Amino acid sequence: PRYKCGISKACPEKHFAFKMASGAANVVGPKICVEDNVLMSGVKNNVGRGINVALVNGKTGEPLDTKFFDMWGGDVAPFIEFLKSIQDGTIVLMGTYDDGATKLNDEARKLIADLGSTSITNLGFRDNWVFCGGKGIKTKSPFEQHIKNNKDTNKYEGWPEVVEMEGCIPQKQD
Repeated sequence: PRYKCGISKACPEKHFAFKMASGAANVVGPKICVEDNVLMSGVKNNVGRGINVALVNGKTGEPLDTKFFDMWGGDVAPFIEFLKSIQDGTIVLMGTYDDGATKLNDEARKLIADLGSTSITNLGFRDNWVFCGGKGIKTKSPFEQHIKNNKDTNKYEGWPEVVEMEGCIPQKQD
């Protein structure tokens, strides 16, 4: 059988299936899928260098918004404003492409940590990172993968291998 987003097993009732991957070097963009809906991908041409973000309604699983923020050549201020505007109960999925860390400052890292991330404090130049958290959650998210950029172990010249993650996000209950 085929499961939503191509994950390895069906999700229990009142959970949303998701699968995501970081970008590969600066060649292949990240991919984010929720409930069999590809929200962001190179094919959809809506991904970009930096941090790619998809917002999903935590009650219905409906996509709300997708954006990317260039953390190499761009400005962190619009990213911070975007993070502050996310409504409580929103599922937040993020994946890096090329470099997602250079322009990140303490304020941006804290806002991401508040969504449940533990790796964001250590995210460095050209690291690969995927994360799924939520606005208003009081716990650390179990959905996070991080690979450090390390010239001795990198799969691509200058970049680590792609990180992939799948799982079942609990639906927000009233």
